[in-house]
Amino acid sequence: MRSPKIAVIGAGMGGLAAAATLASRGLDVVLLERGRAPGGKMREVNVGGSAVDGGPTVFTMRRVFDALFDECGGSFDDAVRLNSVDVLARHAWDDGSRLDLFTDPQQSAQAIGELSGAAEARRYLDFCARAKAIHDTLAPTFLDAQRPSPLGLVQHAVSADGWRGLAKLWRLSPFETLWQALGTHFEDPRLRQLFGRYATYVGGSPFRTPATLMLVAHVEREGVWLVEGGMHRVAQAMSALAMRCGARIRYGCEATSVEVSGGHVSGVRLATGEYIAADAVVAAGDVGAIASGFLGRQVRHAVASVAPHERSLSAMTWKMKVQANGFPLLRHSVFFSDRYEEEFDHIFKQKRLPPSPTVYVCAQDRDDQEPSGDTRPAERLLCLVNAPAVGDGRGLDAQEINRCERQTFERLARHGLQLTSIATVRTTPQEFEQMFPATGGALYGRAPHGWMASFQRPGSRSRMPGLYLAGGSTHPGPGIAMSTQSGRLAAQSLIADLGSIRRSRPVAMLGGTSTP
Repeated sequence: MRSPKIAVIGAGMGGLAAAATLASRGLDVVLLERGRAPGGKMREVNVGGSAVDGGPTVFTMRRVFDALFDECGGSFDDAVRLNSVDVLARHAWDDGSRLDLFTDPQQSAQAIGELSGAAEARRYLDFCARAKAIHDTLAPTFLDAQRPSPLGLVQHAVSADGWRGLAKLWRLSPFETLWQALGTHFEDPRLRQLFGRYATYVGGSPFRTPATLMLVAHVEREGVWLVEGGMHRVAQAMSALAMRCGARIRYGCEATSVEVSGGHVSGVRLATGEYIAADAVVAAGDVGAIASGFLGRQVRHAVASVAPHERSLSAMTWKMKVQANGFPLLRHSVFFSDRYEEEFDHIFKQKRLPPSPTVYVCAQDRDDQEPSGDTRPAERLLCLVNAPAVGDGRGLDAQEINRCERQTFERLARHGLQLTSIATVRTTPQEFEQMFPATGGALYGRAPHGWMASFQRPGSRSRMPGLYLAGGSTHPGPGIAMSTQSGRLAAQSLIADLGSIRRSRPVAMLGGTSTP
């Protein structure tokens, strides 16, 4: 019997990881991507002749990539050059105060002490200890596992550590919001803002996201790296790994339907009409596209739909080539709103752009050291503010978008950052919806609001036999590391199910036209 043929739809991080893992096991893998390059949301945008990262900008959890490359017979160290940083980000407030956060908690505690006093520095170290405890409890039972459930976490905790394990789970404060938990650690509202921002890493509001998101603080302290050549280099390395393992990647191929025969996936139909027979399919796009019928009516009920009010954050972004002077930007800088709760109220309740947005700036030609000199050559920036995922509804009108743009750059100017634009590419939720259909422009799948939100993300197995799921809208969640992990989990599930696929779908029964 020939090796089972697997079609992977989407060359984002989840799809690339799934394709590489499956091909390394000797399976016949074809990866179908409608775009012209790998990476999905981790894309490059040409701005004034320069390639600017237009998606994720922070690289953490390199262990996920080390494991992927090791499993596939490669070396992540050889494929991608990384430089570790000491400063995680520079933070600024409208009152003129600033705070640099470091990978070393003692350095951060010292900086916090200088900003807010010795008591807050001690509270920060307590916060670090709690963040580590949450991470260490959840990493093996949630982050690295197939789709978990509340009961499964309880059973694992009790079997591993008896009633002490159950006590550890309770100390995670699952029913407390991140903002509430931060209020028990910090009296300074600026510090609650700073650490509350971790909710936005997964597309949520700190006022509605569970306190378990404190674990992000520990993840960052384990290491943050700068990728030489830009973040897109990681996607390029993963696509090269998949091809070395034997996967074929076809760009410019849009899948329009997943075909079903006898209650089991049988292949993929392309927009050109071409049919690709497959024993199994990994759909590595947003699950909302499946539920909305973008992969055909036969599989639209394979996953639960995500209602518009359940969507995560979208964004307004400006990819820029500029002359930047004044404020001493580091690689990552954050300029906080003076009306933080109102910001999220506008986005998630009113579905409007916030009147006073927090602004994130990634200076892609800088590192984590204080810039020197009064003038710098033209450089690449990504500026981002959070936005509602309404790109497929009434959307945001031009007046509101232009007002947000004006307010964004007025905030930067108040901090002394002088930008002279050479070229700018702006992206709105409407454009994100066009790139990632049926999401409204949401960039993180389902919003992580409420203690059950993490358990509501689909796992790697869908309701349709033979259809597997990967990407940031599936378990274990968004972000380049977690999306990559989802691809590994999807491949593991598929490989575990191969026995039943072989028994129920003899090769002689497969139809359609295979492609080289």
